[in-house]
Amino acid sequence: MSEGASEPSSEEELSTAEQRRAVRERYGAVAMGSAKTETDDVGSSGCCGPDEETETSADSGCCSPGSETDDSHAEVLGYTDDDVDAVAEGANLNLGCGNPTAIASLEPGETVLDLGSGAGFDCFLAAREVGETGHVIGVDMTPAMVEKARENVERNDAENVEFRLGEIEHLPAADATVDVVISNCVVNLSPDKPQVYREAFRVLRPGGRVSISDVVLTAPVPAELRGDPTSVASCVAGAAHAEEVEAMLADAGFVDVAVEIEAESDAIVSEWDAERDLSTFVQSAQITARKPGGGRVRGASAGE
Repeated sequence: MSEGASEPSSEEELSTAEQRRAVRERYGAVAMGSAKTETDDVGSSGCCGPDEETETSADSGCCSPGSETDDSHAEVLGYTDDDVDAVAEGANLNLGCGNPTAIASLEPGETVLDLGSGAGFDCFLAAREVGETGHVIGVDMTPAMVEKARENVERNDAENVEFRLGEIEHLPAADATVDVVISNCVVNLSPDKPQVYREAFRVLRPGGRVSISDVVLTAPVPAELRGDPTSVASCVAGAAHAEEVEAMLADAGFVDVAVEIEAESDAIVSEWDAERDLSTFVQSAQITARKPGGGRVRGASAGE
């Protein structure tokens, strides 16, 4: 890159600051009702790249909002019609790559924290499961998205849900106050994923668990995408290999770590780019882990 250039070449890695800027700008624009940002001018690859024929962003994918009534997309991600109908319009932006609440086995009275909560769809679904005695906290680094989510609290009459502005690498939550950490296609966007998992470990109570839907790499990212802000901000170029994710969780202190490719992964990922088959190197996965302690392991019989 020439001295003084404002953007890296596509073969170079983005700096932490550049990555945060691309992600914050992308999701700020989504929250304001437009997925088109200046990063789209850098490159058109990834699930949020502009459609060349319409000169607008792609209609679906992990970071470009599809129709809020696109039930077929929600079904592919693992949501039921009941899930979609249970949440008031405005919260489901069809941004995810799975359904973290489906694998979280939430129980009444639990406290749930959602990393990168967006407009709040998964938070409101979690609130149904934990009930009036439970509590759900959504954390997002984009002010416009937090504002949108807070507006949705009233629309969903969700008194047990709150949204906090903050980075997932530095969670605005006290130590050992959360039972379950969920997230939907967000951790891959972080420039410091090990710190995200260390923070998840910190806020979880002993015995607490992680239930995350995210994308993982199964092969190297093509060189031309690695430094592309659009590809990084669209859940493609910033993903880590499944083995790396497992190691990050273990290093953070978690046990019972598992990273499993979603059964519908190809169908999910194939929607993100009309010109490139992203499934050849990126897949949607279910990521689960547990913080040691807390007495009997969930699901174990009394005699174990």
